[in-house]
Amino acid sequence: MDKKRGSMQKKLAKNRTLLLMLVPAIIFVVMFSYLPMAGIVLAFKNYRYADGILGSPWTGLDNFKFLFVSSKVWSLTRNTLLYNIAFIIFGMIFEVGFAVVLSELTNKIFKKFAQGFMFLPYFISWVVVATIMLNIFGDHGVLNSVLTSAGLPKYNVYSHTSTWPVVMVLVRLWKQTGYGTVIYLAAIAGISQDLYEAAGMDGANVWQKIRYITLPSLKPTIMIMMLLAMGNMFRGDFGMFYQIVGSNQLLLKSSDILDTYIYRLLLTTPDVGMTAAAGLYQSVLCFVTIVTANWIVKKIAPDYTLF
Repeated sequence: MDKKRGSMQKKLAKNRTLLLMLVPAIIFVVMFSYLPMAGIVLAFKNYRYADGILGSPWTGLDNFKFLFVSSKVWSLTRNTLLYNIAFIIFGMIFEVGFAVVLSELTNKIFKKFAQGFMFLPYFISWVVVATIMLNIFGDHGVLNSVLTSAGLPKYNVYSHTSTWPVVMVLVRLWKQTGYGTVIYLAAIAGISQDLYEAAGMDGANVWQKIRYITLPSLKPTIMIMMLLAMGNMFRGDFGMFYQIVGSNQLLLKSSDILDTYIYRLLLTTPDVGMTAAAGLYQSVLCFVTIVTANWIVKKIAPDYTLF
């Protein structure tokens, strides 16, 4: 026991600098991820501001009964799930595809320009993106100005519910693809060049190198990224949906998600307990999803699991 304790102390002393660098991250996680979990009790209480969290009376599962019986939680869950599935699938395809294409470019100047051009939208706020979309696709936007100048009827995207899911997916791809591409480019840079040289000596062309070397080597990164994304399967991008869709009643049917609904619920009703119940419902779904996905991956490919 003393030997183990001494060995542990030596490891701590040897890596004290790295451990100290972890302290801010640990404090951040504890403060913003673990301490707020105490607020889960609000989902089972009739919260009163005067009584506080501890003094408010317990209501059992009444908040959940009201949530599931008298609200549109099922359609919201469906919208959140389908949007995230589309974001994950199309995002992975575009991110991996662009990363492979950029890795094959030989012109360094154009390659750097393309990387910067693709990565730039990631830094643009959703507020700015919503303003840009409104000025392009709105009733008096650039698109309709061009259409009317050509003698064609106006087409306002904001009044066509059926096309909005496609619009949201395209906007998401435009903004997030650059960030994901950088991750996969870093993974491609870590692939040994000896593999490509050996394949070239055996007569493999570019497409064969991509198929038999690049893509198989990216499999671990793809699996990890997919698992991380599935952990938020029932959490939508609040900034994206709230800023672009807003309170447009025509679009809420196809573009309202759990996050925006919970936010509006908190603004329109003083019942904090029901809002907390909706948030707990969302968190439980995310937890079940990531645990199930990780269990399935562990059965198929244990080396690619998160835990």
